[in-house]
Amino acid sequence: MLRAALAARVGNWPEAVRRCPDSDLDLAATGVVHALAVGALRRLSEEGGRHTDFGTAALAIVLWAHLLDEDDPGDFRALLTERRGAPVPDEVWEGAHSHLLGRITELLRALDVRAGRDILAAWETAWETERAVLAVLLSDAGPDGLIPLEEAARHLVSRDRGEALLDAYTARHPDPATWTADSPDHRACADVLAQALAERGQGRVRAKKWSEALADFSTAARLGHPLGPGDRAAVLRAGKNVGRSRTGRDYSPVTRIQGLEMAQALLPEDGSLAAELTAELVRQGRKVFGTDPRQSRNRFARALVVSPDDRDARSGLDDHLRADLRQALDGAEPRDRIRAVAVLDLLQRDPDCASAREWLRGHYAEQAVVAASDGRTATARSAVRDVIHYDGGEGPCEEERIDNVLVDLLIDAARVTEAESARAGMERRVDLLSTAADIAGPTRGDVREERDAAVLDLAEHLEATASPSDVIGLFLRDLMRTGVSARFDRTVKAAYLRRAETRAEEGDFGGAQHDRACAERIGTGLPDQGLLFGTVPRSRRHPRHDSGQGALF
Repeated sequence: MLRAALAARVGNWPEAVRRCPDSDLDLAATGVVHALAVGALRRLSEEGGRHTDFGTAALAIVLWAHLLDEDDPGDFRALLTERRGAPVPDEVWEGAHSHLLGRITELLRALDVRAGRDILAAWETAWETERAVLAVLLSDAGPDGLIPLEEAARHLVSRDRGEALLDAYTARHPDPATWTADSPDHRACADVLAQALAERGQGRVRAKKWSEALADFSTAARLGHPLGPGDRAAVLRAGKNVGRSRTGRDYSPVTRIQGLEMAQALLPEDGSLAAELTAELVRQGRKVFGTDPRQSRNRFARALVVSPDDRDARSGLDDHLRADLRQALDGAEPRDRIRAVAVLDLLQRDPDCASAREWLRGHYAEQAVVAASDGRTATARSAVRDVIHYDGGEGPCEEERIDNVLVDLLIDAARVTEAESARAGMERRVDLLSTAADIAGPTRGDVREERDAAVLDLAEHLEATASPSDVIGLFLRDLMRTGVSARFDRTVKAAYLRRAETRAEEGDFGGAQHDRACAERIGTGLPDQGLLFGTVPRSRRHPRHDSGQGALF
């Protein structure tokens, strides 16, 4: 301590700070401690608005807190008595003690204001804390404050200055939603912050600031604060009143729902809050049913999460589904936006819902068409049974009846594509009708006729818009026999001849000869298309006649 005092006497304050001990000051001569404390305080006051040294401030705080300790471990009063040459009366000592404390506090506060330090880094806070507990460590004095942040926070809460703590902490961390107990940034002060938030929440409830109080309690709980009986009562009161007013003029449904959500999350076992929240969600869902369907659905869905058995919330969602079904059936909305499971659930609750039955009939009809097109006949027939069921059909479903319905569905799907002039639509029509013809068998000649007409349309479309090879490729798919349609035969023959010309121009004389031979055989001795992919017996009338099947390929 003496070395520190000598260093300070010649103006070497960094050395004085380094030499001064952190503890056991009562072992040093009180006069030396006093001399160094006076010098440190004078240096701080002389620096005025200039940057002041944290080490010097720490030195002044530690030494004066020691000298003015109520227990007087350094016998400071005895030193003054010795220098006065007379005892110091109690009333004089107490008055001077309070006056000196005030002067030091005012100086440190003024320096804090000039430097722009907040209350968590203030020298005034360090001064108050050092007088209560040993908190200032000379070796740890740094740019963030003279005492650890946690110690400063605890001191402020213990002095009923929790709001000041929260104001300073919020200025440092503006988003309270990120304050969590397991966050490295907030772990040290989590319990102190939680206590301050709970106390402020209690105060805000008394001031009828319901939303703010619930926000405080929510953040406190996130920081690990367990709600005591008083806190629970305050949360319940805030939840009952949030978003409301006695006159009803300041009623805010959004504020009320948000507040009830927070209150219900804090007290999940309280049935009254859950009932209040559910009722408000249903009420607002009904209110915006026609103006904001999306928000209305969200309100009803959230109400069902809070109260799974609430009939009003379920009824609201069912009404939305009925409206969606009507729009989908009218073509105003895509059908795939509706889930079949939801429609089936609705039909269980409302067996007489005609729109649900009609939508399901169309849904399974689409499934049947897709499955049949993919060659999954068993799946398609199963879907047809559902079509018959939701179409009002009764009694057993024989396989013949199921196949007839499936054929009709395929034909209906093919007719939908008639409006499409693009090649893809016409090919889709041919594929659907071909599938229908395969399922229908020989008893449904009308299906084969419609298939043949679709093949002819596609062939003529390819003749006009595509290459001859595309027309020939369609012919080789064996969808229509030669001799069935003169127009089809002419179209295929013309395609072979055009491709022969192209091949001849390109120097492919063998290919050109092949195509001309195929063209000659179209409709003149060519066997049934069904034999294109099998062996062809020789004709008895023309034993040496070559069917030309190989030439087709």
